[in-house]
Amino acid sequence: MKEYELNIDPRILELLGPNLYTNIYYVLAELIANAYDADAKNVYIISNKDDIRVEDDGHGMSYEGGDITNYLNIAGVSRNTEEQSFSKSGMRRKMGRKGVGKLAALSVSENVDILTVADGEKSGFVLSRHPDEDKKLRPISEPDILFDYVENHGSAIVMRNPQYRLHKTLDAVERNLLKIFPLISPDFRIHVIRGSESIVIEDFDKHIMTELCALITLGNGFSSLCELVPSDIYPSKRSSLIVAKETKTTPISMMDNQGNNHEYTLEINGWIGTYKSTRGRKVELTDFPDNFISIFANKKMGEFNILPVVGQNKLNEVYVVGQLHVDLFELSELPDMALSNRQGYKSDDPRYIAVLDYVRKELLADILKKRDFFTDLGKAKKKEKKEELLRKDEEKLRQTMDGFRKKASKGAANRIAELGGNISQQAIEKAILDSINENSPDLGIKTMVDSQKKKVLISQTYPDKPFSDIVYQMLLYNNVPADDILYTNCDDEICRVPEERKVYEYLREFFVESYSAQKIFVLFVTSQNTKVSWGAITEVGAAWITQVDHKIFNIHPFRPEHPLNDEMQWQSTNRENPTEGDLWMTRVNADIFCTKIESVCDALLYKKKNRDENKRYLGTLVSIQNI
Repeated sequence: MKEYELNIDPRILELLGPNLYTNIYYVLAELIANAYDADAKNVYIISNKDDIRVEDDGHGMSYEGGDITNYLNIAGVSRNTEEQSFSKSGMRRKMGRKGVGKLAALSVSENVDILTVADGEKSGFVLSRHPDEDKKLRPISEPDILFDYVENHGSAIVMRNPQYRLHKTLDAVERNLLKIFPLISPDFRIHVIRGSESIVIEDFDKHIMTELCALITLGNGFSSLCELVPSDIYPSKRSSLIVAKETKTTPISMMDNQGNNHEYTLEINGWIGTYKSTRGRKVELTDFPDNFISIFANKKMGEFNILPVVGQNKLNEVYVVGQLHVDLFELSELPDMALSNRQGYKSDDPRYIAVLDYVRKELLADILKKRDFFTDLGKAKKKEKKEELLRKDEEKLRQTMDGFRKKASKGAANRIAELGGNISQQAIEKAILDSINENSPDLGIKTMVDSQKKKVLISQTYPDKPFSDIVYQMLLYNNVPADDILYTNCDDEICRVPEERKVYEYLREFFVESYSAQKIFVLFVTSQNTKVSWGAITEVGAAWITQVDHKIFNIHPFRPEHPLNDEMQWQSTNRENPTEGDLWMTRVNADIFCTKIESVCDALLYKKKNRDENKRYLGTLVSIQNI
């Protein structure tokens, strides 16, 4: 008669069992990892009405060979040296280490059937949260040791009356499993079965790449993923969005398990990317968010998401997804840094600190820059289409105006001719007016052309960008849409002219040579830099020729001159250093600043803020001093 005795105080099962894991997918990941370490080629997750079964075709465990005794040695460390780090076949590096993963199923069920067969020898017992005081587990008779897919070798973990259930759709189950166990290959497959439904889980990396717009890979083993990102995403800019880098290496000094200090090379491989869109991702809720950066070691997940730790809570971080592999975390000769439930790492371990530091300072910043570039490209494309439509409408207006002149003049001539020889001045004026009114519907396009144009130009030089940004932010605060502003050095692409076009061409095409009466309102940011900037001088000249309305925001000690309206009061701001330094203004000039912004809003019919609100907000952008 076979006996199954726990080599541990039975109370540990009651204490740890229900609390070790907080999610059924972490439990499944542990059971799948055990199958991987047993050299299984297939793992079957079978969701039945009254149980969840995880079955694998690995080596199985022999009672006579001592495998089950080792299995029941709870918390017995499975590897301390490099020789102990490989599976029985020698082909796989072991994932397990602590010896507590076998308790994972007790987080789901109070009683778990352990069934195994090794070279035809069957064994089975019930692992329970409440074992007998003599540490003996209830054996399962051989006729009751049945498998759904295993024949001569393998194991099955049967979680009876589970407290947790898998997601209602197999697609969601697949996505959840792949996020925490992405190691899928022709030599290791995961099958999910529920009733008549079944799926074979595909490679997560290949699945997710089709949803990305930007990608950075680390290491040769992941560079091929670049080819899976759709090729139709801005092909001419692809090299700026999709980048394959070498493995990130960092030297690190560590003390091994024997107390000896050595120099190691910490290698970070894997990938990080950003989604094209988050639209529709909440339609099918899963147990894990879609934006995360996971850490794996020896191909097993150690921490699902470090993004909350390394991120800065920026809005664009919702697009980030990545999986990094750091095998030094699981080097057998070094101290075990993984938490007991495999849901995190010891935060003070130098290996963990080094990885977080790299991701926070370099990797995350790099991928977010690429996501911002993708956003800018999208805005530029939309803006280019909008400008093309505006150009067509402008041409229609030109043709309409020419046609209007001909029709109106011809109509007026005919009316005057019909009146005969003795015509009064009043009659002539009426004939002309009637002809104009008759043909005026042709000018309906004019209103549309006017409405689509930029309304405000911030004329400046790049060295004065900090002050120009303040003007821009104040316009936005007063409900001026960014789409209505032309600002060549703006951080928001929507305000810049389309790539490879010059601002002067845009102004000439739509504001100088246009038949539309809509003229742009120019806000001149002037300083000592203005006189040495050909672009700024050109814009001043264009404003004078077209007689457009303008306001002046000046940086002391420069004095604006003609052809600017230098007779009107300009706003003056100070700079600590003539070429750089913090900007500041007096309370009087802060008030003048707000007056000019509000005046622009009044002229262009935007809903402005009141003076007190504008002063308060301006005070958050620039220092206002009591002088």
